[in-house]
Amino acid sequence: MEALLKRKLGREAKDYLAITFGLICYAIGWAAFLLPYQITTGGVTGISAIIYYATGLEIQVSYFIINAVFMGIALKILGPKFSLKTIYAIFMLTFLLWFFQMLLKDENGHLPQLLGPGQDFMACVIGAGLLGFGIGIVFCNNGSTGGTDIIAWVINKYKDVTLGRMMMYCDIVIISSCYIIFQDWRRVLFGFCVLFIMSIVIDYVINTTRQSVQFLIFSRKHEEIAEAISTKVDRGVTLLDGKGWYSKQEMKVVVVLAKKSESLDIFRLIKDIDPNAFISQSNVVGVYGEGFEKLKVK
Repeated sequence: MEALLKRKLGREAKDYLAITFGLICYAIGWAAFLLPYQITTGGVTGISAIIYYATGLEIQVSYFIINAVFMGIALKILGPKFSLKTIYAIFMLTFLLWFFQMLLKDENGHLPQLLGPGQDFMACVIGAGLLGFGIGIVFCNNGSTGGTDIIAWVINKYKDVTLGRMMMYCDIVIISSCYIIFQDWRRVLFGFCVLFIMSIVIDYVINTTRQSVQFLIFSRKHEEIAEAISTKVDRGVTLLDGKGWYSKQEMKVVVVLAKKSESLDIFRLIKDIDPNAFISQSNVVGVYGEGFEKLKVK
C-alpha cells in the first residue's frame, strides 16, 4: 500500500514538473516571438493578445480573467483532478507570461524584436513551434492551459478526434475575428500559420509520447519475468502456451503491452533475470483499455 502511494505521488510530481516545463516553452514563445511582432492566434491567449494590441492591457491579466469563467466548465465535466492541474497551469502561465515579458522588456518597457525587424514570418514559425511543443507536453501529462483547451479536452473525452485538430476548429473563429478589429489580412494570415504549425507540433508530441509497443518474451524464467514487470513497471502481463517446433518443448510466452518510454525498464528487468531470453519488440498502431487510451466509438 505504501509503495503504491509513493508510486502515485511520484507520477503526480512528474506530471507537475512536465506541465511546468511545457508552460515555460509556451510563455517564451509568446513573450519572445509573437508579442514583439504583434502576431496572434486562437485560444484565450490569442484573445488576450488582441486585447493587448488594441488597449495595452497586459496579456496575462485578460488571460487570467477569461479563464476564471472556463474553470466552472472544467470542474463540472472533466473532474476535480483535471481541474486541479488546470488551475495550477492557469496560475503558473499567468506568472510566466508576466515574468518573461518583464525579463525581456528594454529600458523603454517594450518587447524587443529578437530576430530583427521584418522577420515576422520566422518569428511566427519559431513562436508557433514553441507554443505547440509546450501545449503538447502539458496535454501528455493530463494538464491544460485553460480556455479553448478545455473545450478540446471535453470533445476528445467523448469523440475520437485529435486534440490538435479540435483546437483548430475552435480557434478558426477567433483568428478570423482579428480582421474586424485590425482591418489587416496580414495579421489574420499569420494567425492561421501559427495555428497550423501548432496543431501539427501538438499532434506530433502527443503521438510520440503515447506510442505503445508489444513484447513477446520467450524464457524458462517466465514467472519471475512476469512478476517483475507486473510489480516494478506496473504493466499487465499475459502468459500464452507455446511449443518450440524444432525442440518440441513446451514453454510459456510472456506478452506485454507497454508505453514506448517503458521499453528500457522492461529490457533491464529481463536482462537481470534471464540474459539469454529471446525477445521480440514491435510497435503497435493503437492500444485501448485500462492503462492506455479509452475506446471512443459510437
